[in-house]
Amino acid sequence: MSVVSRRRSDQSRLRTQLIKQLVRKDLKIKYQGSTLGFAWSLANPLLMLVVYTIVFTVVFKNTVSFFGFFLLSGLLIWNFFQMSVMGAATSITGNAGLVKKVPFPHIALPLSSIGFAGVQVALQYLVLIVAMSVAGLAPIRPELLLLVPALVVVVTLTLGLSLLVAATTVRYKDTQHILEILMFAWVWASGVIYTPSLVRDRLGSGLKLDVYYLNPMAGVTATFQRAFYGQLYGTDGKLILASDSVWFYLKVLGLGFVVSLVVLAIGAMQFRRQSADFAEDL
Repeated sequence: MSVVSRRRSDQSRLRTQLIKQLVRKDLKIKYQGSTLGFAWSLANPLLMLVVYTIVFTVVFKNTVSFFGFFLLSGLLIWNFFQMSVMGAATSITGNAGLVKKVPFPHIALPLSSIGFAGVQVALQYLVLIVAMSVAGLAPIRPELLLLVPALVVVVTLTLGLSLLVAATTVRYKDTQHILEILMFAWVWASGVIYTPSLVRDRLGSGLKLDVYYLNPMAGVTATFQRAFYGQLYGTDGKLILASDSVWFYLKVLGLGFVVSLVVLAIGAMQFRRQSADFAEDL
């Protein structure tokens, strides 16, 4: 192994260890002093499931069976995206003392935000799977394989946007406030709260629908709904999910992946360009 290759390997190992330590630290701080501790991460999706089920099946009746399961199928992956990006936005500024005093790969800070969100949401999806199994809706179907490309898209987008906002917030502190407004609008543009069939009914199945799915999170949430929830039709017999075709989901994920790659390229370039000046800007 050459000296350059060995140095890169050592840097990669150091970065990985640092990310693990930061994620462990964030998890410990979040639940420090709490009676239930980490169990709150598991209780949270159960509470949401109960509340949304009561609200949308008892108070506001709709044609979506087990609406709570439908909603959480897409909402949890959205939460991963939002938690990661919002955490990354302040990951550099929130560790200003560390950045100024200790030389280390700064990219570990936004990456640890992604890891922190990933651990919590992964466990919440396990809770969702258990709850669905108890209700007789165990998500054991071939469509679960769609989660692989969906995860590739959401991780690529999350990484790119996290690097971009982490670097930008150092110089422009208003970034995090703008991001809060953007996330509020973005969730409504991603088919998380409402059924994807509403989008198809309004836009049709042509170019307009393709443009809508240039939003990577729209394709990701629709795919998670298909993979986990899997109930194609409502109580009125009408299609409620984005499509009954696996190829449709692969198509929209492909569109989202192209956009995500562009975001990743921009984010990586911006972070690399500004990282050398972080200590001075802070």
